[in-house]
Amino acid sequence: MKEDKTYLITKIFNNENIRTVWDKETEKYYISVVDVVGVLTNSKNPRHYWNVLKGRLKNEGNESVTNCDQLKLKASDGKYYKTDVVNIEGMFRIIESVPSKNAEPIKLWLAKLGSERIDEVFDPSIGIQRLIDLYRRKGYDEAWIAKRIKGIQQRKSLTDVWKENGITESYEYSILTDEIYKSWSGMTAKEYKEYKGLRKESLRDNMDSIEVTLADLGEEATKRLAAKQKPQGLDSNIKVAKKGGYVAKVARDELEKQLGETIISNNNCLNYQYKENNLIESK
Repeated sequence: MKEDKTYLITKIFNNENIRTVWDKETEKYYISVVDVVGVLTNSKNPRHYWNVLKGRLKNEGNESVTNCDQLKLKASDGKYYKTDVVNIEGMFRIIESVPSKNAEPIKLWLAKLGSERIDEVFDPSIGIQRLIDLYRRKGYDEAWIAKRIKGIQQRKSLTDVWKENGITESYEYSILTDEIYKSWSGMTAKEYKEYKGLRKESLRDNMDSIEVTLADLGEEATKRLAAKQKPQGLDSNIKVAKKGGYVAKVARDELEKQLGETIISNNNCLNYQYKENNLIESK
């Protein structure tokens, strides 16, 4: 994991004392374990508390919690010290391992989340309705929501075709998706997200209606071409993905010609901003 180009996310847990950094290479947040333990336990010496807990968990064979990365994070004295950090998943494991009344609200939320997922296995429509309700709460209009749900279905049918054509690895799906995006937008999905100021947020959820339409058109064209031509393997499917993306590019070029302006926007739907901070020591 590279230790430069990382950023501070503010107010996680509504507590700015929890040092949290964003790694652009892995696209993951890394959180200071000592800071989380300090909030959970109100300990005057959270570093000592964590060292003791870490030793106990290691003796119990709980490597999923104790296998932490280390980064040089900025401390309150302005100096940088090696500090145990974990990703979001690791943070939840630590929360579950700390005997603290402060952890109970988070544990209850996790339990509720697990219960909801089990219910959705038996009745998938619950998950669909939950997604629709979430978009409504975020202020999306009904037409956008309908288009987004349809796009999710189309995406699944595209990946099914890719699977039939010999695509099995997750990185291969990402490569093919990037080829479609590059063909019509000039950017990979990651570059597009950065252009819109996003990190973990969904790119599609932060597109306006015409951007979503072009993204869907590129994927639908790719699906139909791949289903008809049946390319086998990654290299052959890349060629077809470029063709599918080009279909959306033709539509984009014609629309922009008529409008006299670009339809690619850096607007997003976030109601917050990320700010950069020298929290981590650069090399």
